[in-house]
Amino acid sequence: MSKKEQNTSETEELKEEPIQETAEQQQEPEAAEPTEEDKLQEMGEKLASLNDKYLRLYSEYENYRKRTNLEKADLLLNGARETMKAILPVIDDFERALAVKNDDEGVLLIYNKMMKILEQKGLKAMEVKGEKFDESLHEAVTQIPAPAPEQKGTVIDVIEKGYYLNDKVLRYAKVVVAC
Repeated sequence: MSKKEQNTSETEELKEEPIQETAEQQQEPEAAEPTEEDKLQEMGEKLASLNDKYLRLYSEYENYRKRTNLEKADLLLNGARETMKAILPVIDDFERALAVKNDDEGVLLIYNKMMKILEQKGLKAMEVKGEKFDESLHEAVTQIPAPAPEQKGTVIDVIEKGYYLNDKVLRYAKVVVAC
């Protein structure tokens, strides 16, 4: 044998040995892997667990939805009932005012009763004339030149009254501002 032949035969032997070792190494982990039956059982358990979680979550959501719908319906019913009870006497006063010839006194009486009921429910009119313009409470419709320098930036006239409902702005006051 020549040197070349010896070298090639040695390299072939070296190449064959690692291949055989890797084949043996591959066989060992395969024996340690779970069987198909074990995998199937594990997946079945995971499926049952996830299905149980889903059903519980779905049930909680349905209960929440039903409870909130009942609460909303109850709130609307009771809120409308209270408002109607409070307005019925005013409707009666309107009917009496229409029957009376002296409209000024009847209309004033009706207005005062209506405002009293609304104030009891939390409605309050804004007093803005002469105050500094506040964009969080007022809506400036127009600006006019200030009659006096100290009146710059103040509300000169109110075009439409603003109202609070339970200390929150219900309607912004439409005002004329001095510039």
